Amino acid sequence: MFAYLPIILAIVAFLIASIKVLNEYERAVVFRLGRVLGAKGPGIIILIPIIDRMVRVSKRVLTLDVPNQDVITRDNVSVEVNAVVYFRVVEPVKSIIEVEDYLYATSQLAQTTLRSVCGSAELDQLLAQREEMNEQIQQLLDEQTDPWGIKVQSVELKHIDLPAEMQRAMAKQAEAERERRAKVINAEGELQASTKLKEAAQIMSEAPASLQLRYLQTMREMAAEGKSTVIPIPFDIIKPFLDAKGK
Repeated sequence: MFAYLPIILAIVAFLIASIKVLNEYERAVVFRLGRVLGAKGPGIIILIPIIDRMVRVSKRVLTLDVPNQDVITRDNVSVEVNAVVYFRVVEPVKSIIEVEDYLYATSQLAQTTLRSVCGSAELDQLLAQREEMNEQIQQLLDEQTDPWGIKVQSVELKHIDLPAEMQRAMAKQAEAERERRAKVINAEGELQASTKLKEAAQIMSEAPASLQLRYLQTMREMAAEGKSTVIPIPFDIIKPFLDAKGK
């Protein structure tokens, strides 16, 4: 019995080395004597020890943080831009045999593409048309990583850092714009008020009784405040002065 123990142990070790278990999101690119056999998994796969070699590849969505990139926009403004890239491996065999390290290659490509796209746009486009910039970067990255079996799902610009002097200039511009809008609103309010006053004056001139009622209403409001002494003056005494002023 003990004579067969080494053989039994060798068989067990062979099985342990041969059997591999892959998760649902994993694939194994198998090489046999240096030649690729294809992608296997998920579940249990059997390899021939020493002869076969496998490389695990995750098919989950990966997140790539693109560090800050110094960019000079088309209108000669220096900014710092960073982004985040979401991508996944769709063809495991290509991701292993077409590029040495697809994570590093995608990271470098994302940095150069980010600088290229942001450098070809003006500052106003970067600030106001961020969705269009994201889509343009995503399309360029997806086209260039397609031979590697990589699918770039989305790109998001995170931060656009402006120089301090540019921030101050934009703050002054925004303040001037707010003041301009306030003046326009005040002018429009005064115009509408003067128009309504003119219409009211025309109505009262056509109906003298309404003018007298307005006079009495004003006297009552002044008396209700209690801050000053109000001495009523008959409207018949005031009316000749108003008629003379109107003429």
